[in-house]
Amino acid sequence: MAEHSTVPEMQAGRSLRARLLLSGIMVLLVFVFGALGTWQVQRLFWKLDLIDRVQARIHRAAEPAPGVSDWAGINVAKDEYRRLTATGVFDHGKTVLVQAVTTLGPGFWVVTPLIRDDGSTILINRGYVPSDRRDKAARAGGDVAGRTTVTGLLRMSEPGGGFLRSNDPAGDRWFSRDVAAIAAAKGLTDVAPYFIDADQTPNKGGLPVGGLTVVNFRNSHLIYALSWYAMAVLSVAGAWLAFRRLR
Repeated sequence: MAEHSTVPEMQAGRSLRARLLLSGIMVLLVFVFGALGTWQVQRLFWKLDLIDRVQARIHRAAEPAPGVSDWAGINVAKDEYRRLTATGVFDHGKTVLVQAVTTLGPGFWVVTPLIRDDGSTILINRGYVPSDRRDKAARAGGDVAGRTTVTGLLRMSEPGGGFLRSNDPAGDRWFSRDVAAIAAAKGLTDVAPYFIDADQTPNKGGLPVGGLTVVNFRNSHLIYALSWYAMAVLSVAGAWLAFRRLR
């Protein structure tokens, strides 16, 4: 009789341990989900501040493009999307076409080196051309001769490639505006670590079309925060039910 009477006790002991373990897990999840929700709230305020700062840069008066002595200090946080002006002479013979998808449809960015008076170079994304105008002869009317001034937005280099494809410098096939790779492929020296997206100032012949920079920051942090907090609430409910069973 004594041997058989221990079976329910053993089962009860196992059940108690299982409930205690479940309760511990639910309490841990409350803290984990709550922390993730709070982190997303912090990210939300960071993103809103970033958007405000970028919008202020875009609408600020254009300033001279950073010179060689300032290049080392340029970074995304404080510089991207600054409005700049740069003066020099385009080297159209070293233009590259970079795959693009724009509001005007698929095509290419026309990226041309601008040689400045001090001998340094800035790559200028002069704008968009459709796929059927990629040949130089079809857009030669838009090439600017002589000294010129460009106004646009500072953009950081895009190393590697895009559209799930790597840049092919040897084949002159480009899927991102990789400043260092383009400079090396075209034999350029003293090249700024950034490029400039030209503004909508019309080019002769209508091409390329500038001013198509999309400034859009995905901001789903509030949704993520609410989702994590909802999971925390569900975990609280689960822990409460587990404790209630224990009692």
